[in-house]
Amino acid sequence: MAGHVPIALAGGATGAIGDPSGKSAERNLLTRETLQQNIAAVKEQLAKLLDFEAATNPALLLDNADWTAGVSYLDFLRDIGKHFTVNSMVAKESVRARMQDREVGISYTEFSYMLLQAFDFYHLKEAHDCELQIGGSDQWGNITAGIELSRRKLNATVFGLTLPLITNADGTKFGKTEAGAVWLDPTRTSVYKFYQFWVRTDDRDVIRYLKYFTFLSQERIAELESSHNENPSAREAHTALAVAMTDLLHGEAATAEAQAASKILFGGGLEGIGEGTFNEIVGEVPTVEIERAKLEGDGVPILELFVTSGLCQSNGQARKDLQGGGINLNNERQSDPKRVITASDLLFDRHLLLRKGKRNYTVITAA
Repeated sequence: MAGHVPIALAGGATGAIGDPSGKSAERNLLTRETLQQNIAAVKEQLAKLLDFEAATNPALLLDNADWTAGVSYLDFLRDIGKHFTVNSMVAKESVRARMQDREVGISYTEFSYMLLQAFDFYHLKEAHDCELQIGGSDQWGNITAGIELSRRKLNATVFGLTLPLITNADGTKFGKTEAGAVWLDPTRTSVYKFYQFWVRTDDRDVIRYLKYFTFLSQERIAELESSHNENPSAREAHTALAVAMTDLLHGEAATAEAQAASKILFGGGLEGIGEGTFNEIVGEVPTVEIERAKLEGDGVPILELFVTSGLCQSNGQARKDLQGGGINLNNERQSDPKRVITASDLLFDRHLLLRKGKRNYTVITAA
């Protein structure tokens, strides 16, 4: 946006070594095939954030294996290694912390990572006039090593910008949940779950994350902060955060479907919902299987179905709930106690969404 050329650096070389920064144990080494698959996947994700096809200042995706793989070990020691003292390398926090743990320690492989990253910065300055490297605060030692190498070998001044690692209000690392990391790839974290991750942001974090992650104006964020302070239960700021982030990563159409899916569990309609998104909802509520043959034959009386689902204890209770307007099938209110449910009622030819009252859901799955 400011006219600079962003360089996204893929670690085809360094990824084969492993960065000790922020790690208490040795990383697993990746095969070249895995690295290439990762690089291809990362480019697809980055294309949503960086424009590689722009007419002016298009972004670059470079692989450090391209300038590292052909360098011999002896040449690397002679041309790069001689510019670093072991004393300065050991003084780096990422190295010192591992050395102090006698049981784990640090391998020579990971110890050398700093030199490889410094070599990257030097090469990018020489080949692409790269002036600034940005990274998390755990990358301070690696970045300053590159600044020093560029000064020694090119007599050039380059810069580093490090940002504090983001943590949640409770002190845990951002992006971690009980189920693991939140992924940008929709095959790893579905759009629905990605959207929900932001909606469920801790009240103490939501304004901070709007400032960190979105392109909303400061004025708009100030408005959201004011409304959040006045009525946090309305979750206006959370919704704005979820919409902005899902739009950015997955597009407006995907965001709209995620929003519609979110509303289903609050009684919203099922129009326009794809099977994949509905399957995400299935994972959010209790599920009960029923023999498909029962639905394809004479069908199952609606009262009996709600008893089978566990939402009602008896047919009598189901009838009472239905007469009170509290029984919904596929989010449509039911009024006929004699209605029979058949396979034609199945969503995506497989599911029935049952709701009792406003919030009690069960999915019946025909198996």
